[in-house]
Amino acid sequence: MSGLAKYLLQNGYEVSGSDINDSKYVKNIRELGAKVFIGHSEDNLPENCVVVASTAIKDNNPEIQKAKRLGLSIWHRSDLLAEISQNEKYFIGYSGTHGKTTTSGLCSYVMEKAGLKPSYVVGGIIPEINTNANSTGEKFFIAELDESDGTIVKYSPNLVVVNNLEPDHLDFYKNGLESILETFETFISNMRENGIILANTDNEGVKLLVKYFSEHELAHNAEFVTYSIGGNTDYCAKNIVYEEDFTTFDIYYKGEKITSLKICLKGVHNVYNSLAVWASLHIAGVNMNLVNSHFQTFTGMGRRFQKVGEFNGITIYDDYAHHPTEIKATLSCSKSFKDKNIIAVFQPHRYTRLQNLWNEFMEAFENVDELIVTDVYAASETPIDGINSQAFVDELKEKTDIKVQYISGSITDVAKIVYPELKENDIVIGLGAGTITNLGKELITLSKESVTVGN
Repeated sequence: MSGLAKYLLQNGYEVSGSDINDSKYVKNIRELGAKVFIGHSEDNLPENCVVVASTAIKDNNPEIQKAKRLGLSIWHRSDLLAEISQNEKYFIGYSGTHGKTTTSGLCSYVMEKAGLKPSYVVGGIIPEINTNANSTGEKFFIAELDESDGTIVKYSPNLVVVNNLEPDHLDFYKNGLESILETFETFISNMRENGIILANTDNEGVKLLVKYFSEHELAHNAEFVTYSIGGNTDYCAKNIVYEEDFTTFDIYYKGEKITSLKICLKGVHNVYNSLAVWASLHIAGVNMNLVNSHFQTFTGMGRRFQKVGEFNGITIYDDYAHHPTEIKATLSCSKSFKDKNIIAVFQPHRYTRLQNLWNEFMEAFENVDELIVTDVYAASETPIDGINSQAFVDELKEKTDIKVQYISGSITDVAKIVYPELKENDIVIGLGAGTITNLGKELITLSKESVTVGN
């Protein structure tokens, strides 16, 4: 929402809005001229405006209710992004169950650093550039396309990356992967004329999507271009070398080596992410000599294996991973830490996700030495009988040898219990899409208080 607000402000629109909490995002758009209220009230709403709301805003919101009484236009966030993108010359979208924020952010970053002046709206703050949106009026527009609520069907890009498709958001996609594939079939049928779908055929869900369209006539003459690691695809990553600080690999196009790439992001999932971005820019006709060197300076989006603090030989990371596949990918990065004790602190996000992916979560933590599970972050859901963190930990103890414990209470309470047990060479990784992001701040505060008391 803040990225869309910035884009509008840069184009001369008057923007106001509200949020339940103050934040750096609110601060940033206030500085650009937006009027932002903290707390929702019908008094916040001008009597002549278009109202734009995210999926999190319910019909009983007082501003939505007033807008309905006044007969104002009410748009979903996706409607605004779709409207913006229609007026952009060349629209590159990044989609899939995982990696959307990293790929769209990486693409925006390398193009910015290369002086190509892209416009973009992405789902997180881009490092160094310190923003999540920009409007330049130049050729390229980059956006993260969210599939979680089905609104992805509203977009019509020139080129879309489909990084992976897996069961998630099962509160919306009642038939799991089948429902997701149906949504993507509709989305791809709406591509711009001669559109390109850049598809990761190492992923089983994406393979099914490609198979479907190979058996049916594609709309608008769109075509699939494929990528993989080590496969017989249009773009392919080979000769991958994982170092402690960097990963290097060769990129092959149509069977011939075309370049080598160096990245500082960890994990095989970031090889896929980087390959997807490189290939998408190559397809779009970008001069790759301008962007290649900038891949290695991209340190990752906020909350994607983000180092948030260090004290007494203990390092704290924060990661948005809240799906079993994302958690596995994040924890695979920990293999690069030699002689360290890996402690994961997992906050399950939504009762429905924990229920629907229970068995997959059971298998997601094999790369840790210790696991701490906090209370479920409900995200406005009501509890489901028998689906809770205590039951999850009890079953995990029965099925695995992982050292695991459940700690209830707020993240502040969790930090107070975890902190005294930490020791030198511990790596603490907070995992989840909720308030777990505050864990690092809480632990760092406790370390400072400890020093003060000690002195």
